[in-house]
Amino acid sequence: MKEYKFDINNKKIYVAGSEGMVGSAVCRELEKENCKVIKTPRSETDLIDKHSIDRWMSANNPDAVIICAAKVGGIMANQTYPVDFLYNNLMMQCNLINSSFEHNVKKLVFLGSSCIYPKFSPQPIKEETLLSGNLERSNEWYAIAKIAGIKLCQAYRKQYNCDFISAMPTNLYGTNDNFDLENSHVIPALIRKCYEAKKNNNDTLAVWGSGNVRREFMHVDDCAKAIIFLLKVFSDTEHINIGTGSDITIKNLVEIIKKIFGYKGNILFDSSKPEGTPQKLLDVSKINKLGWKAKIDLEEGLKKVIGELKEENF
Repeated sequence: MKEYKFDINNKKIYVAGSEGMVGSAVCRELEKENCKVIKTPRSETDLIDKHSIDRWMSANNPDAVIICAAKVGGIMANQTYPVDFLYNNLMMQCNLINSSFEHNVKKLVFLGSSCIYPKFSPQPIKEETLLSGNLERSNEWYAIAKIAGIKLCQAYRKQYNCDFISAMPTNLYGTNDNFDLENSHVIPALIRKCYEAKKNNNDTLAVWGSGNVRREFMHVDDCAKAIIFLLKVFSDTEHINIGTGSDITIKNLVEIIKKIFGYKGNILFDSSKPEGTPQKLLDVSKINKLGWKAKIDLEEGLKKVIGELKEENF
């Protein structure tokens, strides 16, 4: 890959989804740079409404756009709200990508998700595995929307030579996460369950699945650093993975969270509940070769998140 640099000095950078976990982390990192970070509260801009986005783009004229905005959630949420996960995500990303083109945005970073890959992908999962097999059914609505976003960025590059790129983060956790048990991902759900089990002196803690599936987890602060790194140095038609390069069983993850909380109860794994893909570990050799690696150890990251918790998080 030839050397490339996008200079963000004195640039106006719009972070779509700045109130979410990923978007807020990206804003914190960008604020350390010599650029102007532009945010929009959900109350001011309706990302599902193209006219609303166009008006905002015309008024603000960003130089770069980072799309962190998305309807997200775990297995239960995907199964309960398929329209929200497919339609809302399609509309948000299509509106933002199209409006960025129409308003001459110089660089765009679209964030996908590791769920875009086939359920039984060879591990670790390389970028070229995309569309090589069937998706995991439990979150296919979200995955299909994200795949469409990648392809739309590729289409604008091919037809109009736009510098639009896509990055695929692994499973994320961290500051400003969602701890709602019906809509949350694995780590915040387990943190909340463990918190409540200890608080209520419960003897057992119920966990979905067998505990044997393997997942890769990355702290959102690492992800934010990777996104800004890619904004500066990456330009390619194909998407790029962002991850740690290591995974863990859900069973071992629960044990770490138990240890941090000091919870002594027993874990009850419910194998009748869905648990998704058997293993999901991203091949991160591509981003590593560019010069970026994750730094936050999983246990260290979990201690940080749990240390930040307050009663109102739940």
